[in-house]
Amino acid sequence: MGAGHDHSHSHGAGANSKMLALALGLTTIFLIAELIGSFVFNSLALLSDAAHMFTDAAALAIALAAVKVGQRPADNERTFGYRRFEILAAAFNALLLFAVAGYVLLEAAGRFYEPVEVQTGGMLAVAAVGLVVNIVAMRLLSAGKENSLNVKGAYLEVWADMLGSIGVILGAGIIMLTGWQWIDPLVAVGIGLWVLPRTWILLRDTTHVLLEGVPRGLDLSEIRSAISGTAGVAGVHDLHVWSLTSDDISASVHIELSDAVAGEAVRLAVTEVFAERFDIEHVTVQVEQEACSDASHVHP
Repeated sequence: MGAGHDHSHSHGAGANSKMLALALGLTTIFLIAELIGSFVFNSLALLSDAAHMFTDAAALAIALAAVKVGQRPADNERTFGYRRFEILAAAFNALLLFAVAGYVLLEAAGRFYEPVEVQTGGMLAVAAVGLVVNIVAMRLLSAGKENSLNVKGAYLEVWADMLGSIGVILGAGIIMLTGWQWIDPLVAVGIGLWVLPRTWILLRDTTHVLLEGVPRGLDLSEIRSAISGTAGVAGVHDLHVWSLTSDDISASVHIELSDAVAGEAVRLAVTEVFAERFDIEHVTVQVEQEACSDASHVHP
């Protein structure tokens, strides 16, 4: 029996790092201003927006750290390197957002019963500046969000905060026109409820990667069928497809050869199937004359 592997990586870590750093600088500066404004103008909606802005800053800082850590090479203790730190960071960001949403909902419930007067002029001005900052940060992060769950997590948080700023602006306008102070906690609740479904999606996707699930968009049965249809393959077992990060798919498989077939030629053919049909280039193929003794057990 024999084994072989082929792999190729192409990452935009450097570009992501630069964009994340710029977005982090903008967000941190405005976070301080918005936090001060929420207390000066007595606005829970601003505080809710500031809380989300804080998670934005935390997400961006963790994402930036994840990119830097992920660039460290593999060593004798971590043979896969540190790239999965990106997924851990994205999962932490999702949990942080859940916690913030819970706090805002609880605080808003109290204000519905005991409304607090809000200084709408300052609330409106701060939210308007926040909207501009969020739009700029989103533009910076948009290029990397499709290739990295970590950057996607940061992008989603900035996007949610942009919607929060719009909500605060609308809320301030309504309070100015009507004097309804309960609009402030209502906007805060709306911001919290708006972000929760997207947070759940992020947590679901990161958990899937951590559990080494089959990457979304790939069908294990289809892959197994394609390998089985390769000339010289008599059987397929121990097929695993997973990802270390959101953009790094790997696979391993044991194949049983037909009689009198050159093993290396079949191995290369199976590797080509992975690369051309499923765009998986980091592949380990183990070639066997007959199935392993445990091939019929728990492995797919």
